[in-house]
Amino acid sequence: MKPRYFLTETAGRDRWMISYMDVLTILLIFFVAIAAHGLPALQKASPPASHEATSKPASPDSAAAKPAEDDPAAKTPASPTADAAAPESLLRIKEKLAQRGLDLHIEARGLVISLPQTVLFPPGEDRVGPDALPIVKEIASVLADVPNKIMLIGHADSIPIHNRRFRNNWELSAARGLRLLELLSGSFGIPESRLTVASEGSYEPKSPNDTPDGRANNRRVEIVIVDSPAASAVPAESVAPVVSAASVVLPSVPLSQ
Repeated sequence: MKPRYFLTETAGRDRWMISYMDVLTILLIFFVAIAAHGLPALQKASPPASHEATSKPASPDSAAAKPAEDDPAAKTPASPTADAAAPESLLRIKEKLAQRGLDLHIEARGLVISLPQTVLFPPGEDRVGPDALPIVKEIASVLADVPNKIMLIGHADSIPIHNRRFRNNWELSAARGLRLLELLSGSFGIPESRLTVASEGSYEPKSPNDTPDGRANNRRVEIVIVDSPAASAVPAESVAPVVSAASVVLPSVPLSQ
């Protein structure tokens, strides 16, 4: 038999751990029970606000304000359309040209027909391509039946041009407008007294110039049909052809090719 001082005393020394673990277990169960009991009450407390918002009858002011917040089209203030305020003469011209599938719209300055560069001219040139002649002929057939004055406005993109023929975009835009004037008057019989040429260069973009598609949209010639007959305007010798928006000096190279 071993002496007493050789015997271990673990049996009595660790018994308090049992009671301690029992207390912790009871506390854990207690807090879990409290949390489980309070969760349904929390879920029931939050819905009334949304339920009230959905079930409460909407006032006229709130009903009118909701579309303005949710509908992107409603964010634009309602205004009379340009067509509604346009003169009847321009509306008749637009109706005729709309059958040709052209890009046209009415503005304060008149009926605008936008012809892309890709339709009319090769890149960097002012020579009207043969594929554009049927389109110009259709437009000229409508213009011949009305007395309105016509503005031919050349536009370019923001990429500078400099070659043997054109020093900048102003000259290129003006030359393209003059080319279209020569075609309308020389080939389709539109009186020069009704025609005016302007160049906007790259300063009236139709789309942003930071993408190829945007720059393609900006390279264009606009035919603006003004709501005024040529007979009521200033004499023909002071009208045709005028290059406005800049002092454009075209190269000495003959324009006719």
